Amino acid sequence: MTSQAAGASDVGGARGDLFDPACPTRRLLDRIGTKWTSMAVKVLAEAAPAEVRFSELLRRMPGVSQKMLSVTLRSLTRDGLVARRVEPTVPPQVHYRLTGLGLSLEAALAVVRAWAEEHMAEVDRANELSAREETPASGLR
Repeated sequence: MTSQAAGASDVGGARGDLFDPACPTRRLLDRIGTKWTSMAVKVLAEAAPAEVRFSELLRRMPGVSQKMLSVTLRSLTRDGLVARRVEPTVPPQVHYRLTGLGLSLEAALAVVRAWAEEHMAEVDRANELSAREETPASGLR
């Protein structure tokens, strides 16, 4: 079986099996579906076509550790979504920017963010209701 037949769609429309753990489409969705990926892509998209230094990404992504940001950027670079440029200074200055492929991902992630913003209050209400139903009434036996 070719990677194309097992993974993302090709011109003929063949698709992978999202329910198969070995499916390349599933593996990619696992990587791009994280909050750090979404944040990094958003920050880089806001700067596009300019580059953003690692330290600036770290500053603009509250809560991310240096290690997690490094892992996220390495994955995005390996997947061809982000371009990395290193200036040979001491210490080295590392710059990142979205590729054309990365910019196309930002468009998809923007739709998901818009959906979340539109429906978050409903999700919060459902969580509150669920929490009340799971908590036994005090004093009742």
